[in-house]
Amino acid sequence: MKHISLLGATGSIGTQTLDVIRKHPSHFKLDSMSVGRNIDLALQQVHEFSPNLLSVQTKEDYDKVIHDVPSQTKVVYGEEGLVEVATDPKSDILVNAVLGSVGLSPTLAAIKERKAIAIANKETLVTAGHLVTSAAKDFGVPLLPVDSEHSAIFQALNGEKRTEIEKLILTASGGSFRDRSRAELENVTVHEALNHPNWSMGAKITIDSATMMNKGLEVIEARWLFDIPYEKIDVVLHKESIIHSMVEYIDGSVIAQLGTPDMRVPIQYALTYPNRLESISNERLNLWEIGTLNFSKLDTERYRCMSFAYEAGKIGGTMPTVLNAANEVAVAYFLDNELSFLQIEQKIEQALERHQAISEPTLKDIIEVDAETRAFIHSSMK
Repeated sequence: MKHISLLGATGSIGTQTLDVIRKHPSHFKLDSMSVGRNIDLALQQVHEFSPNLLSVQTKEDYDKVIHDVPSQTKVVYGEEGLVEVATDPKSDILVNAVLGSVGLSPTLAAIKERKAIAIANKETLVTAGHLVTSAAKDFGVPLLPVDSEHSAIFQALNGEKRTEIEKLILTASGGSFRDRSRAELENVTVHEALNHPNWSMGAKITIDSATMMNKGLEVIEARWLFDIPYEKIDVVLHKESIIHSMVEYIDGSVIAQLGTPDMRVPIQYALTYPNRLESISNERLNLWEIGTLNFSKLDTERYRCMSFAYEAGKIGGTMPTVLNAANEVAVAYFLDNELSFLQIEQKIEQALERHQAISEPTLKDIIEVDAETRAFIHSSMK
């Protein structure tokens, strides 16, 4: 029995993690969880899984739920609550499925308590990859990827020598607007942007997929997860999302991981590694039904956020922190219909151009730069 702490239980990855736990009750136990603003769903989850610990976002949320949870469930809130969930002494593994840089502090705290980390919160590695990977190494903690692309690379690397890697190849669906020219993006709506052709994801990550920032963040994440320079990380457009990613080796061999586009598969693999359990779904990959797999070269002029991500990653230091923070705020404004789709890129570029990177930032530096960047984007909207 593996005991689990889950950050972000009411989000897309969180609910699918609970699907995996629900499917395999003899293998997994949810001991602690944090939730977002969907309190009704959170209460349903608490009554189904009976965790020992529940963290909500605010004191107001605390007051809403405190009298409606099982007697054995302790309720906490805020950033301290996230850390308490992450460091729950009963758990073996932390699933970090929250959105944004809020996942950083609890992840570092969990590492210090020697919890295995199943990481779906890419912003943690984007903003502070050097701190997270260094801490994981110091405390002997595995970082297990949950993103389908990084899980694919992780699996393709099993049993191979890292010194023999030629390059990592991340695949990208192209998002909601993959069949539109840049000129056709001028007046696209939020509703159109949220209509992803392959995956069922939360709003923010779906917009990131449409701008390709999601893939840019994944490039930075791959650099830290697999200790590979940016020059050896490529992205290829693959609209079917059947090949989740590939590794090319120095002899020219390319090993790919294939599967149906179901996030519960990489979630389950992170929880069971190095073993596997029976599939959570009855659906199987039948290539003859798909017939054709399509690939095309990525155009960084079409998807400018990819250029921003590579540039920020190569500069390093606090530059990826700025990239991530500016994107989070700009996407929020777009979702509120206060920015156009293409203005997301403009705001990110403005934030990157004004920032002087700190080369070896401390956690304090990262937190300060994150806050300063968010404040800059907010002030630019006035």
